[in-house]
Amino acid sequence: MTEHVEWSDPENAAAPASAAVTPADAADAARLVAFGLQPKLQPARDHEYADLLRRYREDPPFGRLADAVATGLGLVVLEVSPRAGMAVTAAEDSVFAVRMGDYARRTSADSGDRFLHGLAHLAVAALAFPRPEDLADDGYIGRVTVNGVDAFVRQACRRLEERAEEQGENTDPATDAPGLEAAWRIWARRSATGATKDARRLAGSTTGIVAKAVAFLTDSGFLQRTGDDNGGTYRTTARYQLQVRDMAGSAAMAELLELGIVPVTDGSATLLPAEDADDLDLVADAGLPFHS
Repeated sequence: MTEHVEWSDPENAAAPASAAVTPADAADAARLVAFGLQPKLQPARDHEYADLLRRYREDPPFGRLADAVATGLGLVVLEVSPRAGMAVTAAEDSVFAVRMGDYARRTSADSGDRFLHGLAHLAVAALAFPRPEDLADDGYIGRVTVNGVDAFVRQACRRLEERAEEQGENTDPATDAPGLEAAWRIWARRSATGATKDARRLAGSTTGIVAKAVAFLTDSGFLQRTGDDNGGTYRTTARYQLQVRDMAGSAAMAELLELGIVPVTDGSATLLPAEDADDLDLVADAGLPFHS
């Protein structure tokens, strides 16, 4: 005689219907991801955002659902916390991905300057977080200035030029083949402010390029403007720290930091003066969300 199994037995009962994902749950998860795509929005200033973040942390199924929504949109969740909100970055194939070529075309008439725009973003990141421990410390706040970033890159240009000469490399490529020039060589030849009589900052000058980079980062919720000194002063946000952590392993950033021109003593970045730095206007406390 076959033993009858009572499917209504509590030990064998299916999960209650209330545990199933509902359209309301999906809507809330999508709403949380939408909040994450508004980088300037702070959870502390939006009760709904804060409530959804709390639910994400306290309700694992809901957290997994929100992660799945983000993944479906081509987003990578970097962190979900009260300090950073739902911090997301775009995967390479995401519709939300920003590519350096597109960024350069939006910010400059000469799309060939994309190398300089990329170098500016790299320099801001390296100068904002010059040490591994700065990236690891959630309480660390980096500070950068427009003039300081330009000075930092020009110092790097000098170091790279010296290294090229020591290795016997061609430091003056053919002028009709600019694509063969390294970005640092182009930067070194570019005027810092422009050629106007009143020394106004031109868009194509190196400080103009840095200014566009920090403006973009500010609009993206990665930096906060704190003043007008030295071309503009900025502080980093938790989201930018997470973003730089994500790119910290890049060869370009490692090479820039290995040049050794951002020694840190008290938690703030400083610049070593060059032997003939009178024309560089070096500034203390000067400080990449792109896909190639």
